[in-house]
Amino acid sequence: MTQIIPVTMMMAITIDGKIAKNNTHFPNWTSKEDKKIFAKISKQHKVIIMGEKTFLTFSTPLKDRLNFIFSFKKNKISHNNVVYFSGNPIDALKKIKNMGYKSALLGGGAVINSLFLKYKLINEIILTIEPKIFGKGISLFNEENEIDLKLKKILKINKNSILIKYNVNYD
Repeated sequence: MTQIIPVTMMMAITIDGKIAKNNTHFPNWTSKEDKKIFAKISKQHKVIIMGEKTFLTFSTPLKDRLNFIFSFKKNKISHNNVVYFSGNPIDALKKIKNMGYKSALLGGGAVINSLFLKYKLINEIILTIEPKIFGKGISLFNEENEIDLKLKKILKINKNSILIKYNVNYD
């Protein structure tokens, strides 16, 4: 498949691989270092793609970047730096490219992450592993997949948290 624009998935996870306890869990459990890195990288991409449930966990849209929201409800009204989209990931990336963006950051949740992985549209995965265990909760992906990754970088971002970067191999 021809890549429309590069997509980097970036998520914070617990050591047991959870991104949240449930659909309404606000992401305030991550370290300040993770939040700083997320802000920096998302502003570099200038656009963040996420599902509507993930978007609703934030009190306001993320500033200084386009919030591109997958919604399964048709006719949601876009405004300011928020664009609602219902369709497939390929059409979403075409729309983002036509808006002038050169890359996108994928910020979850599990349904949207799985959808982009199914279409083989994720080029890079950046994970911050935080020293927490939820036991139950939402995983990075909600569908079974078997994809090989190539380690690019490991970085200790504070006393207890690490950041890992992978390239995605679809061969």
